[in-house]
This record gives sequence, structure tokens and C-alpha cells, in this order.
Amino acid sequence: MLTVHAAPLVLPVGAAGVDGGAVAVDGDRIVAVGPYDVVTAAHPAARIRRWPGVLTPGLRQWDAVPLLTRCYHPDPREADELGEEPLTGADFERLAARMDEPRRAGSVRRGLQRMLRHGTTHVGFVYTTPAVRTAVGRAGLPVVPPAGAPAGGTDLDPFRRGRDLAGSAHGPLTVGARADLAVFDVPDEAALCAAGAVACVATVLGGRLVYRRR
Repeated sequence: MLTVHAAPLVLPVGAAGVDGGAVAVDGDRIVAVGPYDVVTAAHPAARIRRWPGVLTPGLRQWDAVPLLTRCYHPDPREADELGEEPLTGADFERLAARMDEPRRAGSVRRGLQRMLRHGTTHVGFVYTTPAVRTAVGRAGLPVVPPAGAPAGGTDLDPFRRGRDLAGSAHGPLTVGARADLAVFDVPDEAALCAAGAVACVATVLGGRLVYRRR
């Protein structure tokens, strides 16, 4: 289905931002980027999704391997015992010593879901266990080359490594590119970089809405 994603500000990366902008998506491809009136006039039958804040390309998560293999992402049912945040370091090692494969696999799936909630649409090269490769493949997240060792530890927020939008986005929003988008409830790029990916309210992966903050 043809869908137009509209937001007060579209930040394509590599081009000027568009106030009152929109991105038209057909299947898994971007077919238009520009002012809302222009895009909708060219695609009058499209379904409209209106978002707050800024609409950007999806983000790259360079630290996918350690986040999925050296962190434990607790099940909500374990919150009383383990809390809600990922367990790393010695806490992870103690838990890993008594962790079976189904529990590991559950952590990987939850880790991927957390990435989607942070606007992630691309992950750093994941060539680890078959279970991780399978989970990433099923999630539909494209794999990109690695960026070297993490600086200052891993983080679910791609802005910790990328710093700004250009350094964190997977690539520009251009006609013909795969429709990997993220939406953040902030007024502009400066506020986005300050707030980070926790401001994410929606993630579109290959044209599919895979995360929406309720």
C-alpha cells in the first residue's frame, strides 16, 4: 500500500530539511520526498500517517554484536529480580554461567526489539552464533560493515557513537532507496542530537511500521 509519512520537519540527510515535509513509500521503496502538499498532490490515493517532531532516515547500530551477545535483556516478567535495563559486565557473566539457549535466544529477540525502539534500521556486521544471525535475519535488519571497537562501552542509542544525525543515520532519504525511516518527538536536529534516540516514536523498516510508541 502506498503510504505518505508526514512530519513538521523532514531531515533527509545530505539535503536541506523540509518544513511540513513528507516521504511517500510504495512497498519497501521511497517514491517521493518533499513538501507535504507536493507529495500528497502527486499521490492522492495514499494512506497518510502524520507524526510529531522530525522524520529522518533510520539509524545504524554499530554495537549490535556486543549488545546481543554480551548483554542480557531482561524479560518484563524478570523486572522484579533483574530490573528493566540490559545487564552487562560482571552481572551478565554471572547470569550467563547458568543461562540455557532458549533464554539466550529470548534475550537476543528482546535486544533487537529495543534497537527498533531506538530508531535502528541497520546493524553492524553480525557474524556470531547461528541463533543471532537467524534472529537478525528474521527481524529484517540489514547488516552493514563493522565500525571497529566501541568507544566508551556499548549503548542502545546510536547517537552515542554517531554523535550527530549524519553520523548516526544509515544513509540519506532519496527516491528509490529502501524505506527505512525513524520519527523522533523533538522540534529540530539540534534537539534530536541532544535528546538522542530515546525520543523515537516510530520506526519504519523496509516500508513496514515495526515500532510505534503507544
